[in-house]
Formats: sequence, structure tokens, C-alpha cells
Amino acid sequence: MANAVVVGMQWGDEGKGKIVDLLCPDFDVVARYQGGHNAGHTVKFGDQHFSLHLIPSGILRPGMECVLGNGMVIAPEAFLEELSGLEEMGIDPSGRLFLSDRAQVILAGHVDLDGQRERAAGKGKIGSTLRGIGPAYEMKAARFGVRVGDLSSSHLEDRLRAQISRLEAELGALGGGRLERPSRVADDCRRWAEALGPYIQNTTALLHGWLRQGRRILFEGAQGALLDIDHGTYPYVTSSNALSGGACTGTGVPPTAIDAVLGVLKAYTTRVGSGPFTTEDHSDAGQYLRERGNEFGTTTGRPRRCGWLDLVASRYSARLNGVTTIALTKLDVLDTQREIKVCTGYRYKGDVLTDYPASLDVLEEAVPEYRTLPGWQCDTVGRTDFEDLPVAARDYVSFLEDELEAPIGVLSTGPRREETIVRQLPWS
Repeated sequence: MANAVVVGMQWGDEGKGKIVDLLCPDFDVVARYQGGHNAGHTVKFGDQHFSLHLIPSGILRPGMECVLGNGMVIAPEAFLEELSGLEEMGIDPSGRLFLSDRAQVILAGHVDLDGQRERAAGKGKIGSTLRGIGPAYEMKAARFGVRVGDLSSSHLEDRLRAQISRLEAELGALGGGRLERPSRVADDCRRWAEALGPYIQNTTALLHGWLRQGRRILFEGAQGALLDIDHGTYPYVTSSNALSGGACTGTGVPPTAIDAVLGVLKAYTTRVGSGPFTTEDHSDAGQYLRERGNEFGTTTGRPRRCGWLDLVASRYSARLNGVTTIALTKLDVLDTQREIKVCTGYRYKGDVLTDYPASLDVLEEAVPEYRTLPGWQCDTVGRTDFEDLPVAARDYVSFLEDELEAPIGVLSTGPRREETIVRQLPWS
């Protein structure tokens, strides 16, 4: 059996939560490797509906062990609130949920700075979720961060003093106010240390021990490849490495431990927040995709920008992540369309580009070149056998496989766990 990474191939919101939940029976452990509570996973099965932001969706499976890796940034109150919500729904995470002692802590000052920056930026804002994610990662890179394992450290107040002075300097320049005194923040940290204590572990050592035992680990990313800090639509990106490679740095396992990468791809494209989106559709078609696909953020509730599937971006993502198998989600959203557009290239100043450009100017000015495929105009919701799909839907899947040079092993035909077609997985 393989260790695998599940990664989003677009700008997030591809349906990774459902796919991770679906794959859990093939694995022993789910480990998340980056991001914070700016992510959102929605999982539905039967008449139950769960929304998670920090904790991997594997926690919904009895006996499944879950890890929040060192590459994450943790808002302690959000973590504790999510735990409480799980317990209210009858899900007991005790003894099977582990929080890395090396993960960074999000403080109130990070949230304040995040909001103040967005307000000051006006029309040039990034489109942050305002959860303090970016400032927390900045403090980590500047080596002034507070890790989960530092919450009760004897050096805590000194670290907080150094961090708060830097946060206040920028806040003041942007017209913001003062932050809590370091001693008050330290009191909060010690309270969090006690509340989080049962979950805090050296998760890198834990994961290596499980690898030696031959246990199967599923690594879960947040957001998507096009929001990666290095390879996404910079600067309109998240603050961490959302690619499959982030699974190694974000958990401490070596690349040789990864056997497969499953890329999750929505049958059309969505984006939340600012930044270039070449296939965005402002017509009735885009509005239709938003309404039929229920494209509103799990974390923020913001309406998502919608458009047709972009194969220039998807090919780029498949290569960056080393995708071995694709899970295609929300196929059913296209059920009523007479024709389905797919972007195969960008026209820019007389040239047709098939490689995804780094330049924002090119991405904003490029015009998508579409290939129009016939729709199937019949209901596919809940179908579980590929051969039961209409011919046009199967042809659409085959076209995408040829273009992306990877098999589509999973198709989602509805939001619920059971509304899925599983064709072939690399470890089965």
C-alpha cells in the first residue's frame, strides 16, 4: 500500500475534503501539512454535514489518526472551537489527534495586522481571509514566531515582546492601534498550552515511527497549487507551499516516503479573492455555475468567482505536483449544459500560450482560447458506475485525461460521500 498526497489543482475549493474522507479506508493516518483555519473542508454523508477548517476530515472516520503538521499555523481558539464542535456531534478525537509542537501559533496581533493591511490596500488588496495567516508565516520566516511547543517556555515573554514590537510598528504606520501587553498575551499562551497539551506531540517522530511500521499515510494539503507562495499567481497567493512537495517540509517526512499524488480538479474553475483568473465568466454562465455549484466559501461565506475549466493552468498544476491520478469533482454541475467550454490555450499579442505564465500582466490581458464540447443534458447526480454516465460525459472525461496526461480515477457526482465513481487508484 502507498503513502499518498492529496492536493488541489486549482485555487482551492476543489472538494479535497470529500476526497480525503472517501480515501480514508485505504489509509491509517491523515496528516495535514500547511495552512491554517483559512481553509475549509465540507464533508457530507447520509443526512450529516460537517465543515472543518483545521482538523483533517479523516477525523470523521472512527479509529483514523490525524496529524496537524509543523508546516501549519494554528489559531488555538479556533482549534479548541473545532474540537468542541466535533464532540457535540458525537465524534471523539482523543488519542487519535496530534498537533505538531513545531507548528506556529497565530496571535491576535497577526489578525489585527492582516485586517489593517487589507483596509489600507483599498482596491489593491490581496483578498485575505483576515485570519492572520500571512503575518504568522512572516514572523516564522523572520524567526520571531511562537511555536506550539513554546507556549509554556521560560523564554515566552521575550519572544512575544520582540514579535509584538514589530507588529505594532507596522500597525501604527497603517493607522492601527496598540496590541495587548506581552504579559497578557503570555497568560493566554499558558492557558492554551494547558488546553492543547493532550494533543501536542513531536509529530515528525510519530510519523517516522508509523512509516517504519508500514502504516499507510495520506498527506492532505489546503488551498490549491495556483495559490502556492512560489508557483502560484504571486502576489495573490497564500503564504505557504500548497504543492505536493509541501507535504515533506510541512510534516518532516522525506520525498522517498511519497508513492502517489492524487490531484483534485473541479470540472470548471473557481477562485475566491483577488488576482488574475483568465477564464472567469461574468455572464449568465458564470452565475449559473456559482448557483448550481453552491460556490460560496466554507470558511468565509464569500461568493466564489466562476468560469470554465482552464487546461493551461491545470496542466501546469499536474506537472508541478507530479500528479499520478486525478479526482474530478462537481461533474454533475455541468449536467444541464448544452455545450461545455474548456480553455486549451491563452491568446496574447498574437501568440497562443500553452504554458502557464508567471507575469500578472500576461494573465490579466490574455484571452482564453476555448474548445467547445457537447454537453450531456441529463442527470448524473449520485451515479456510482462510470459506464452509467452518458456518452458525452465519458467523452469529456477522456478528453481531460488526454490533455492532462493522467488518468481520472475518481469522479464526484454529488456532495455526499456515497455519490462517487471510483475507477482506479494507484494503490489499489
